[in-house]
Amino acid sequence: MKRLFALMILSILMLAACGQETEDQTDDKQTNGGDSKEEVTLKVASLIPPMTEILELVAPQLKEEGIHLEMVVLSDNVQPNTALAAKEVDANFFQHVPYMEEYNRSNDANLVAIQEIYFANYGVYSKNFEDIADLPEGATIAIANDVSNIDRSLALLAQHDVIELKEKTGPYYTKSDITSNPKNYQFEEVDLLMLARMYDDADAVVMTPAYAAPLGLTPKSDALLTEGIDNDFAITLVAREDNKDSEAIQKLAEAMTSPEVKKFLEENYDETAIPAFE
Repeated sequence: MKRLFALMILSILMLAACGQETEDQTDDKQTNGGDSKEEVTLKVASLIPPMTEILELVAPQLKEEGIHLEMVVLSDNVQPNTALAAKEVDANFFQHVPYMEEYNRSNDANLVAIQEIYFANYGVYSKNFEDIADLPEGATIAIANDVSNIDRSLALLAQHDVIELKEKTGPYYTKSDITSNPKNYQFEEVDLLMLARMYDDADAVVMTPAYAAPLGLTPKSDALLTEGIDNDFAITLVAREDNKDSEAIQKLAEAMTSPEVKKFLEENYDETAIPAFE
């Protein structure tokens, strides 16, 4: 009887303990707003400011929504697409859509534009001349050597009647599309990351604000010509076909087009990086 009584007491104590544990778990769920979702890590490849700064700005907001934004800063304009296509990262933020489309064509890739973020106001810069009209006969103009940025550079010069181009029949303008070059300008094609170095050597350089900024140059104050926003070259958040609709990617796009990001660009980059969203 004593043994039976002891077992009964032990059973009652165990049931009480289980009940208390369940109550504690319920209280904990109520305190934390219910079942907490496991945090998702979102890897995004990027290159330089203001791209990296925008990602840093939105990271706390995403954290509150259960998304850990891991920024992967790479050193050239090829690696971000290679890493994304290989699923080493989930998205990238460094390029415009024509550049992405050329990568897809050349690599049989399926990268997808998610959201335009800002226009990097393309411009023509010169160390020795203050007006495009001052460039001498046969002057050397440095331009990026990838097909999408050759297209963009030639289109900018044609926009301002420096050269004339025939009607576009393919996806990109090339130098063979130049129909008029009155001052016989020479176009030197260099790697995108080498453009800033050409500022000392070429008569003029066509480049984005990201590469002009380290030289202390801005489109508003220093460019001989600028592109503006009437173009297809907004810097864009890019993902893959297989993850473009994921909740994490969509929340990232939403955060990157917030009033906070727009205010940041307007206050810190003026005409250098013009918001591409309302």
